[in-house]
Amino acid sequence: MDIHEYQAKELFRNAGIPVPPGEVVTTPEAAEAAADKLGGKVVVKAQVHTGGRGKAGGVKLASSAAEAREHASRILGMTINDLTVHKVLVTPAEDIASEAYVGVLVDRKSQAPVFMVSPEGGVDIEEVAATNPDAIRKVRIDPRYGLLPHQAYGMAAFLYSEPAQVKQATKIIGQLYQAFLDGSCSLAEINPLIVTPDGDVKAIDAKVSVDESALFRLPDVEAFRDLDAEPPSETKAREASLSFVKLDGNVGCCVNGAGLAMATMDLVKYYGGEPANFLDIGGSSNPDKVVAALEIITADPSVEVILFNIFGGITRCDDVANGIVAATKQIDIKPPIFIRLTGTNEEEALAILKDAGFPAYTSMDDVVEKAVQFAAQA
Repeated sequence: MDIHEYQAKELFRNAGIPVPPGEVVTTPEAAEAAADKLGGKVVVKAQVHTGGRGKAGGVKLASSAAEAREHASRILGMTINDLTVHKVLVTPAEDIASEAYVGVLVDRKSQAPVFMVSPEGGVDIEEVAATNPDAIRKVRIDPRYGLLPHQAYGMAAFLYSEPAQVKQATKIIGQLYQAFLDGSCSLAEINPLIVTPDGDVKAIDAKVSVDESALFRLPDVEAFRDLDAEPPSETKAREASLSFVKLDGNVGCCVNGAGLAMATMDLVKYYGGEPANFLDIGGSSNPDKVVAALEIITADPSVEVILFNIFGGITRCDDVANGIVAATKQIDIKPPIFIRLTGTNEEEALAILKDAGFPAYTSMDDVVEKAVQFAAQA
C-alpha cells in the first residue's frame, strides 16, 4: 500500500528524522491560511500516489500566502498520471546547498533489505542508475543483525565529506531503517535528503510503500489508506477478502487458489489469449464471494468472456455454482461465462448449473481453449 508524502513524513518524524513542518489542506483558502501561519516562502505540493508531480505542475513555490492560495487553486482538482489531486501539502521552502538520495527497500533477489544511497538526489534514482551508476552505493542488510553502525557510517561518508554532515546522515540512515521496520515497509525513501547553507541535514521529501499483509497489526498505518487513490475494484476485492490484480487482457478469470490462478493465466496465454485479471476467491465456500468476484469482473469494460476454473478441495463446487447462479440474478452480466468445476461436490454443482442453463466442463484445457476462442471472435 502506498501512502502520501505527508503521511510518510509523519512516520519519519516519529522515528526522529528531521522533517520540516507542514499542513495538509483541501481548499485554496486553507492553503493561504497554512502559508500565513508558516510564514515566509512555502512550497505547495500535490498529494497523489505517483511520481512526476513537479514535472506535471503539481509542486509550486510561493513567496506569499496569497500566491500559495493561487497555486493551490490550480493544483487541487488537476490530474497527474490519471489521479485527481484532492489534497495539497503546504510546507516551508528550504534553502538547499546540496541534495542526496537515501532509500531502503525489500530486495527479493537477496531476500533482505537493501539500502541505496547517492550524492545525486532530487532526481529519479533510475535516471542516476542509467547515467552514472558509480554514483550509487548499495548495501545489503542482514536481517539477523539489522543495520550495523559501520554500514550506516559508510553510506553517510559516501554521501558527504564534511564530518558534521556525515554524523547527521549516519543518524538519519539509522532512523530511516527503524521507520522501515516499524512500518513493515517494502520501500522507504528520502529524495532529496538536503544540506542547508548552515550545514543541517534534512529530509524534505518522503516516499513509503507498506506491505499490506502486515496492516492487520498496524491500525495506525492502515488508517493512512486513501480510498480515492485506488481503483474501486481493488477496494471491493479487499473488502470481500479476494486477491485481485487488474491486467490488460479481455479474459476475466475467477479461480480458487493462487497457484491454480497462475496456471490458468498461463494456459490463457498458451491458447493465444490475454487474461484481464488475477482473481483468487481463496478456499472459502461462501457464495457471496463469487457474487463479489463477478461484480468486480463485469465492472471491467474490457472483459469479453468470463472464465471460472474451480478445483474443489476446501472450496465446495456446489457453493461456487450457487454463487454463479445468484450473481446472474443480481447482476446484468453481458459476457458469456465458461465454467470448469471439479472436486468436492462436483456432481451437485454440475446439476445446479445445468438447471440454470449453464454448460460446465471438467477439463481445464477444454474450458480455457473455448473461452479464449470466444474472446478472439468478440
